[in-house]
Amino acid sequence: MAAKASSGYSKYLLVLVLFLSVWYALDKISHRFWVFDQHKLHQIASEVIALPHNSTAAMISELSHRLAAEYPKHINLKQEWVFNNAGGAMGAMYILHASITEYLIIFGTPVGTEGHTGRHMADDYFIILQGEQWAFTPGQLEKEVYRPGHMHHLVRGDAQQYKIPDSGAWALEYARGWIPAMLPFGLADCFFSTLDLNVVWDTFRITGKRILYSLSVGKF
Repeated sequence: MAAKASSGYSKYLLVLVLFLSVWYALDKISHRFWVFDQHKLHQIASEVIALPHNSTAAMISELSHRLAAEYPKHINLKQEWVFNNAGGAMGAMYILHASITEYLIIFGTPVGTEGHTGRHMADDYFIILQGEQWAFTPGQLEKEVYRPGHMHHLVRGDAQQYKIPDSGAWALEYARGWIPAMLPFGLADCFFSTLDLNVVWDTFRITGKRILYSLSVGKF
């Protein structure tokens, strides 16, 4: 019996080693699959912020169309808004792009929120369009403040507490790394707190559709 158990553990260990080896190899070349550049996104967002707008909706529409012109085939212009509950924070998102190695969304709330950023296998760039975002890391005694035109870079593997004040804020958020690995954090509150299965369904439906579309045009 002991020999059989040992053999079984060896098989599981071998599978784990193979999985980690494949993941490590893919991680080393993941940059080859990226199509977006955070500096270009920052530039486009800054240009849109500088324009006069009648409403937040007009700003988002202008931004999404400029992004579609810069990145043809990779931007979703159909606005399907869905709640996002993650790390205790709550807002709404519009998915502009989703693939295995990148996502680009509009995220925000008009009423404020705060929570944990999560600790991800991805770099996250949060470009403020309207309002403010506050953040801090343990050991910091003063908050970081990000205003329209600022880009907050959360480095892969790091985590912060963040807050959008009660006056609200909207941002263009770009993440690049292993996007499917971010989904458990992005959905955990739905299963263990809000119990809003409509959000789970809409998140999987829209994200899955965009990932499949990206694969169909050769984007991983």
